[in-house]
Amino acid sequence: MLKNKSYIGISFVILVFGIYAIPKIVNRMEKNSIVQGDRLDKVGGSTVENDKLVKIGPVPKFELINQDGIKVSNDTYKGKVYVLEFFFATCPSICPKMNANMVTIQNAFFGNPNFGIASITIDPLHDTPAVLKEHAKVVGAKSSNWNFLTGDKDYIYSLSNKGFNIYVGENSKVNGGFEHSGLFALIDKNGNIRCRKDDYGNPILYYDGLDKKGVRDIQQDIQVLLKE
Repeated sequence: MLKNKSYIGISFVILVFGIYAIPKIVNRMEKNSIVQGDRLDKVGGSTVENDKLVKIGPVPKFELINQDGIKVSNDTYKGKVYVLEFFFATCPSICPKMNANMVTIQNAFFGNPNFGIASITIDPLHDTPAVLKEHAKVVGAKSSNWNFLTGDKDYIYSLSNKGFNIYVGENSKVNGGFEHSGLFALIDKNGNIRCRKDDYGNPILYYDGLDKKGVRDIQQDIQVLLKE
């Protein structure tokens, strides 16, 4: 008798569950959303188009000299979305790839007065304004809002390592004599560093300037910031 009552109880629970859950499951299947949910959405990919880009904080203040011998600072870029990198003109390793990808970004927004680029040398003893002007021609920089910047070496290294927390350094054992990352920083019109989230919902901070996906992502996010 107890056994029969247990079967009846279990059957009743299954019946209630079926009445409540099955219509919902069918509805999600019809909408092709059976594998979606809050948790899976956060893990399933990079920032979606309508998500707000993360605001990391204000860009470190800087004032340097460009390829035309003109002072350029973070205030120069007020009202503009811009991409910032650290490089050096004689770099034999990652810089050519960074240059090519930055030109791709330039071309995607060429003619837009609200977009700019700042390329800061980590070899200012060699990369004078005259050298940078020639380098700009070689890499294909055509935008009037693309500044190649130089200045005091200690100042630049502090700006990179402490201000942006993007590592640069000298190393006589590596090809070219300098070490640096291939990262691009994205700054909005109000001077804030912005970025998207990774697959786990964490801010990526900076974009990989050596990777096709990183370049594609930053172009998408530039478009979003230009509309703000």
